[in-house]
Amino acid sequence: MTGAAGGDERAQLLERYRELVGRELPAAAARGRWVLRADHCFARVLLDDAVGACWYDVLDRRAGAAHRQLDDAQLAHAVAAGERLLAEGDPLLRELDARSLRWRGKPPKRGGPLPPAGAARQAP
Repeated sequence: MTGAAGGDERAQLLERYRELVGRELPAAAARGRWVLRADHCFARVLLDDAVGACWYDVLDRRAGAAHRQLDDAQLAHAVAAGERLLAEGDPLLRELDARSLRWRGKPPKRGGPLPPAGAARQAP
């Protein structure tokens, strides 16, 4: 397939995804007291963002690990989003989580997404 990542590149992306979701993002979340902390929550947010919808509406839940079903571009997107989460933290996580929950027909978490950086706070 044109534009497909080579076998080594894809293997590296898969490994990086697992490191981000399983170790690095939960550790950063615990240190920073982010809105989410569990590995499966980070997986949900990254997978939904990568496919642009609720991941299990796009991928087959019975076909093995969802991240392995992503095409190369989606997998690269998920890894890049995970790296952005490490750099930007809770504000970005709240934004991605709220969008993921909307795709699932669920209300946002209490407090919802934070306003964009630099946005003026309005009095109640």
